[in-house]
Amino acid sequence: MKIHRINPTRRWSEITVFNGIANFVEVPECEGITDIEGQVEQVFKQAEDMLALIGSDKSRILTVTIYITDFANVERLNAVWDNWFDEGTAPSRACVKVELADPDWLVEMAFTAAAGEDYLP
Repeated sequence: MKIHRINPTRRWSEITVFNGIANFVEVPECEGITDIEGQVEQVFKQAEDMLALIGSDKSRILTVTIYITDFANVERLNAVWDNWFDEGTAPSRACVKVELADPDWLVEMAFTAAAGEDYLP
């Protein structure tokens, strides 16, 4: 089966899709967003853009691994999370405390989602 690599570079691809399942990672890219709510909203906006590239949407997200630098921010992250997903569409998730590559990042998320029809086997 074909592996689809969306916008590949030498180091990574923005999205990889295999057998109808997409994987991608998002980090906050907006300079100056220093609070957890703003960074989570930025990550979700970027995720929506990535999902659109593969004919999918947030209702088709299967699982998310959340990497967070401070568990004191979890409740604030959860407030944005609960607002973003429609009732009954939240995926499975894990939340892990980590040190991220950029000290300004408070959160990073790895998404797995069902891709659209063009990416089915």
